Amino acid sequence: MTTREKILASVLANQPAATPLPDISMFKNGSDALVEKYMQVFKTIGGLSHVVTDIAAIKQLITENFDTSKRIATTLAEFGDSFELISDAVDPHSYSDLELAIIRAHFSVAENGAVWLSDELMGQRIIPYICQHLAVIVDAETIVPTLHEAYEKIGAGNYGFGGFIGGPSKTADIEQALVLGAHGPLSMTVFILK
Repeated sequence: MTTREKILASVLANQPAATPLPDISMFKNGSDALVEKYMQVFKTIGGLSHVVTDIAAIKQLITENFDTSKRIATTLAEFGDSFELISDAVDPHSYSDLELAIIRAHFSVAENGAVWLSDELMGQRIIPYICQHLAVIVDAETIVPTLHEAYEKIGAGNYGFGGFIGGPSKTADIEQALVLGAHGPLSMTVFILK
């Protein structure tokens, strides 16, 4: 047994007793008009959102709003006829020139405009962070009102990597001037599929 294995075995053997999670029912919010609330909040954090009824409408909006002469990649087979499919078998560095990434989210949060993504939906973990523009598809019925409900959904999940992404990358650290795309996508568009 290596030193690492001994340490991990010792930590595992000395776990505290499990305690029940606190009751968070008082924080739960109503589910009225979640799509509209999500879109309003997402706009305030610098994102764009569209309600769509099918994949064809998303393709049309992508063609109208993005430079399709540049590299566009997706994890979704439905877009494979129009755009490059992201492969987890290639070097992640090869995506450094990615103009637009189109991926699906597990769900979104109306309270803060974030979407929840795990590595199974990203194709490569770097994809939502390295692209110039990010487009995310989320089903309307998966929007949850608050982060409390979001954490209930992901708490017992089986994933290796995941994260909430809320709008385009931005910072105002330098002289309090807002800079978009400082350490991630310049823009983020969410397509809400009804």
